[in-house]
Amino acid sequence: MLSEELLQGLNEQMNFEFFSAHAYMAMAAYCSSESLDGFAHFFLVQAEEERFHAMKFYNFINALGLRATITGFDSPNNEFASVLDCFEKALAHEKEVTKRIYRLSDIAWDEREHATINFLKWFIDEQVEEESMFDTMIQKLVRIQNDDNAMFMLDSELAKRTFTPEQQ
Repeated sequence: MLSEELLQGLNEQMNFEFFSAHAYMAMAAYCSSESLDGFAHFFLVQAEEERFHAMKFYNFINALGLRATITGFDSPNNEFASVLDCFEKALAHEKEVTKRIYRLSDIAWDEREHATINFLKWFIDEQVEEESMFDTMIQKLVRIQNDDNAMFMLDSELAKRTFTPEQQ
């Protein structure tokens, strides 16, 4: 049986994953307003992935016979100076997610809650990928700077991104 602290933490993370989807929707909206449809698509796919993550928490809590509690959250940031700014904020956000997952994992370890430890391992691995992906995108954007042709090519590349839950 999960402690109240661990159950509360899982519920908070589930809701933070839903918030993450909104944050990426805001980034997509910014990119759309800049006529960067490939970048917008990238963030829309990211939002879909975050909702999938939230539902993994929801389903895990319910599988344990406990109650997932849905809460509201603050509005995400909607102000961005550039596409690079979007990706830098996204990386900072993912680092916060990593910190939260680690905190949950620490609680699960302290409580010897092995099912939760196993569940959170998937998210720990996922966060390595997420941070790496955003870091790589930042490096590409810094490298191309104001090269319109390179920006067009990257925008076109990002328009092809897909999300398949089975891969998750």
